[in-house]
Parts: sequence; C-alpha cells; structure tokens
Amino acid sequence: MRVIFRVDASGWIGSGHVMRCLVLADALKLRGYDIYFACLPQSGDMISYIEERGFEVIKLTPAKEPCTPKYEADYDAWLQRSFSEDALDFVQVVGKADLVITDHYAISQPWQKLVKQALSCFLVAIDDLVREHNADLIIDQTLGRKFTEYSGSARALTGSEYAILAPSFAALREHACHRNGPGSRPKVLISMGGVDSPNATLKSLQSLVGKINADFTVLLSPRAPHYEQVKLWCDLHSHVRHQDFEADMASLMLKHDLAIGAPGTTSWERACLGLPSILVPLADNQATICTQLLLHKAILKVTLEDIESELLLTYQRAISQWDELYAANLKLCDGLGIRRLALEITQLIEPNRDSNLQLVIASYEDIRTVYDWQCHPKTREFALNSNVPTWEEHQDWMQRKLALASDFFYLVQDKATEEKLGVLRLDKLKPKHYLVSIFVAPTAYGRGIATAVLKMADVIHPDLTLHATVLISNQASQQLFKKANYTQQGIETFIRNPIQ
Repeated sequence: MRVIFRVDASGWIGSGHVMRCLVLADALKLRGYDIYFACLPQSGDMISYIEERGFEVIKLTPAKEPCTPKYEADYDAWLQRSFSEDALDFVQVVGKADLVITDHYAISQPWQKLVKQALSCFLVAIDDLVREHNADLIIDQTLGRKFTEYSGSARALTGSEYAILAPSFAALREHACHRNGPGSRPKVLISMGGVDSPNATLKSLQSLVGKINADFTVLLSPRAPHYEQVKLWCDLHSHVRHQDFEADMASLMLKHDLAIGAPGTTSWERACLGLPSILVPLADNQATICTQLLLHKAILKVTLEDIESELLLTYQRAISQWDELYAANLKLCDGLGIRRLALEITQLIEPNRDSNLQLVIASYEDIRTVYDWQCHPKTREFALNSNVPTWEEHQDWMQRKLALASDFFYLVQDKATEEKLGVLRLDKLKPKHYLVSIFVAPTAYGRGIATAVLKMADVIHPDLTLHATVLISNQASQQLFKKANYTQQGIETFIRNPIQ
C-alpha cells in the first residue's frame, strides 16, 4: 500500500505540519504501509530531517520565482505556485498512490479533486481551518471542533481525542497522572515553535529571568531567524539552558512544571501530560485553539504585545492555580489519537465487516441514552448489580465517570448513520490495569457489536492489562471473551494481557 504525504515546511509555514505528519507516518509504517513524502524544496524546508527519520522524500519541482506571502494568512503563497500547477506536478512526479494525505493550508478541494481523479486514490485531509475538501476523511484535532462544521460527504474526525501525538506521550501518561506540583524553584519550559519570527522567546525570557526563582529550558532551532541572538542571551544566564532540538518531547515536558509557548499541536502534548501553560498566540490560525483552551480553563493567555507588561503577573497566577490547570489539561487529551487515526485509515483503505463502527468518547449529552439502556431488562439480567438505578443515581454516577481523566468511557457508533449502539468502559483498577464493561443497545442485539468493540479496544489500548468479570450464567458473554483471546482465570474472571 503506497501512501504519500503532501506537506511542506518553510520560514512562513513553520515545522508543525511536517512534525505531525511524521508521527502519523510512523504509525502507518508500523502497519506495513510504504510511506513517502512529497515536498517542495525551498528555504526552511525539512526535507533532510524527514529523510533522517527514515522516509523517502519525493522532491517536487521548485518554483522558478519564489513567492513571498503578502501577509500572515496569505496561505496561497505558501504553495509558491497555483494549486493546479502543484497538483499536476505532484501527479507527474509521484506517479501512483493508493492513499494521499494532505496537510497544507494552500491545498484544499480543487487540488484534491485533480489528484483523486488522476490517481484514483483515497485521500485524507489534515486541517485546522474548516476549509472545503474533496476527501474521504478529514482530520481536525482542534479542541471543541464539531464534525458538522465540515460540509460535504467526507467523514470528519474532530476534537482533541484525535490529536496527532507521538506514542511517547501515551507511554508517559500514567506518570503524568501522578505528577506533583512545582516546588520552591519551578522548572519552566519556553518553546514557541520552530520559527518564532516575532522573537516571543527572548521577550519572555527578558520578562521573567532574574525576577522569579526558577530554572528555564529554552527550545529554539537554528531554523529560527533570531536563533543566534536567543542562544547568546541564554549562554549569559546561569539558570537558562538552551536546546536546539529535543527528540523526546514527552520526557522533556514531564520534567517541567510550567510551559510558555504558542498554540498548536504542542497544546495537546502539554494537555496529555497535564503540563500547565501560558500561551502566546503568534498567528491568526492559533486563535481558535487558544479560545477553546481558555473556555476549558486549561491555560492562561498573554498576547505578544503584552508580554513585557503582563507575563510576570500571569506566571504568578499560573503557579498559584497550578492544581486546577493540571487537572483541566489531563481531561482534554489522552494521547491515543494516533491509534484511533491509524485504525480509521486502515478501515478506510482495507475495509472489513467491522469498518462501519467506531468508538467515540462519551459526553454529558449521552447520559439519558445510556440510562435508557441501563434500565432495559436485558441489560440488567446479567449486570453485576441487577438493581435498576434511579435517574438521579445514574446522573450522579455518569457525571463522575465522565469527569475522570483516568478512565475511558466510550459509546459505539455506526459511522454512516451516527446511531449509538452500545457502551465500552475501561475503569482503572491500578496503573495499567483496567476493568472492561460492555453492554449493547437493546435495538442492536445479534449484530456482533460486542465482538467488534473488543477488537477495537485491542487496537487502541494494546498496552493495558484488561480484566473482565462475567457471571457464570451469562454463557454468551463468557464465550465472547474467550473468542477475543482473554484467558479465563476463575469461574467468572477473565484477563487480556498487553499485546506485543
């Protein structure tokens, strides 16, 4: 299966699009797909870095006359040529593809239509800006984004549950759930992205260093226009350490108590590890992310213009509110988005009988639906607690469940009709050990829902030890778990160890 990522990096575009595509590329490579990147050579590109990561780069034809964007959101200029020229060049140079994945603010419906027609391929669009796409699947990891915001026939996977994070973040999530607050000398991470054209990094350092009792780590790459100036400044201050690059961002974030940075994918990285942050928006396309994080009380914000006058006071507020910010962040992102996306893409290009189902994270809007299912006699017949809960008891129970960052509460949904078909819960028993609970909507009995759900749980949660308690009288469910490769430990207990 030949998969081509169409993505660029430059001084204008930054590095974020390439970095998240690399994470998705790694996940698809593990599934046996042949991965290539198609990039336009230009100043500030990341072609050599992509190659260092082990992927072949198909170099597109460079523009004869480089185009300079006239303003910050002049996205069409990012392509350096018209969309039709780029699409035709892509088709000619690439030759063939089974799946094309686009992540580019200058590429949308017209480009995608040309490429799909020419290559007869599947197409997945990664977006943040709610543009029109000619795609089979749209991915938008923006917090609070609704799939209904995208028009057209493509399915849209939206929200931070689909955040494209490296596996190291999910691996360290358990540690993050037990992290302690800052001590007398907090560790502060300043990371404004790969470019930081307005030099918010230096402005932040000058506003805080020498005025607070803290140690600083500054992450800024040589690609940044103010790199030398920032590096020299850091070298002159004993409690400030500069790094060009960090391969293991998850471990670095876990070592710090507070982050100061720009919105973007790093927002979900910080949220996954419960790292409180002060955000400084540097571009118009970061406004929505910032607004949503503020609504969820997960960040504090300082504008670029107000760094000098407000950052110090905002830092002091962040330290005093650390516990609240920490808890709010953990709830926003579990770090498993890349597994969900790899499953969705596999189901798209290699469909099977279960490809019409998906697991979606339950919300407060689902409380009534779940209650109706809970009250059905068939559900209670084999429940560990056969008593039917009152409406008030159920509301209280489910609200508490949904508020827990440590548990997983899913609803099973039909992709085409959006019909809710059942529940999968993973309730934490101890670190890396969870109790599985499944029940199917009364209208969906006999459709193989529970079997499909356990298969999806294996893909999304392969690293967990899953336990199940099934009454001896419920022979159908006992057989379900046996067929799903759970080992029977006792008369009514089963276990599925981590999947290698």
